[in-house]
Amino acid sequence: MEFRLDFIQDKVEFFESYDLVTLEKNINEKIEHNKAILLEVHHVSHQMYVDEDGRRYFTAVVHFKAKK
Repeated sequence: MEFRLDFIQDKVEFFESYDLVTLEKNINEKIEHNKAILLEVHHVSHQMYVDEDGRRYFTAVVHFKAKK
């Protein structure tokens, strides 16, 4: 029986919300979870979209990389 560990080197996660506070809360929670598996934030990209009803819609992409 072979026991092998593979480490995650890169991970990209997507987030969305209708308010910025919730989006930030969700991202911060995921950052804490990923610290436990030795990943740190490499890059963050975000956008804001206004729908036809005038509501703001926020999205973010967070790229995590293994700590070196």
